[in-house]
Amino acid sequence: MYDLNEYYEIVYSNTVLRSLVIIIASVVVAKATDFVFTIMFNKLVQKSKTTLDDRILQLLHKPIFYSILSIGFILSIRTALLPEYIEFSIVGCLKTVTIIIWLYVVSKILTMSTDWASKQTEKNKVLQKNTLPLFNNLGKIGIGIFGIYFIFLSWDININGILASAGVLGVVLGLAAKDTVSNFFAGIFLLADAPYKEGDYILLDTGERGYVKKMGLRSTRFMTRDDIEITIPNSVIASSKIVNESGGPNEIERVRITLLVSYGSDLDKVRTLLIAIAEGENNVMENPKPRVRFREFSDHGLKLQLLFWIHNPEIRGVTVDAVNTQIYKQLSKNDISIPFPTMNVNLSNSLD
Repeated sequence: MYDLNEYYEIVYSNTVLRSLVIIIASVVVAKATDFVFTIMFNKLVQKSKTTLDDRILQLLHKPIFYSILSIGFILSIRTALLPEYIEFSIVGCLKTVTIIIWLYVVSKILTMSTDWASKQTEKNKVLQKNTLPLFNNLGKIGIGIFGIYFIFLSWDININGILASAGVLGVVLGLAAKDTVSNFFAGIFLLADAPYKEGDYILLDTGERGYVKKMGLRSTRFMTRDDIEITIPNSVIASSKIVNESGGPNEIERVRITLLVSYGSDLDKVRTLLIAIAEGENNVMENPKPRVRFREFSDHGLKLQLLFWIHNPEIRGVTVDAVNTQIYKQLSKNDISIPFPTMNVNLSNSLD
């Protein structure tokens, strides 16, 4: 029979057994820590009225488990008395993987927290939906910088030398990538100024129309009605004229349809027909009410404008199509002619 001291001597004298015991112990400790952590924090999050802490708790399970497991593997590697370069490489890889896991988790927690805070409009006046991408992007940049710093430390890389040359390197990179730097700062100003937000319908000065799909620090992506994605550098957007159709206190939009009717037409009858057409379209809002304005005596006829409101810019195209179709049908049905430019050519066969 072996007593405990003899078992200890056997394990301690054998590096392989010693490393194996450390790994097994680290797995047990990781599982136990995760179990205790879950029980303790579950009691705390149950008292809160939000689901944010529940989601954060779910995210923290794996990084805590893998961090303790990584510490156990590092101790077992150092106990195994491997060659120095092998030990250094394995330990460096384990530390790097652990740091990357935590970077991912912290980034997810940042995104969830800022998204939750942006919805607390009554309590939070700084972090709004339109400034959300700015805080997310700046936060992720900060997380990335800290991550790179700790990864360098895990490989025993001297940070001081890198920081000393960062000034010269920054000047060189600034000259080489001035367009990228310009886009970066333009992106910050756009996110801070918030002329539009993700989901808004935008009319570009080039004529394209679509909604904002993604606002980044370098560029902004738009999705047109033809499902074509347009990526525009932020420096170009900052110096362009942008029409935000979703801007203002509401997302509703007024639509103007211009048409001509021939001289001699009964304007009261035309007004009644146009308003009835607009009121009969499902996408047209009941309030504000549709209206008709007589704009001009043009060269070819009487210029009228039908004005009505729709709930959001996305349905503008299909609504205009439906209203135009009904206008043509109803004017034709009621013998109201739509004038168009004509040219009369008279041929004369006169003799001198």
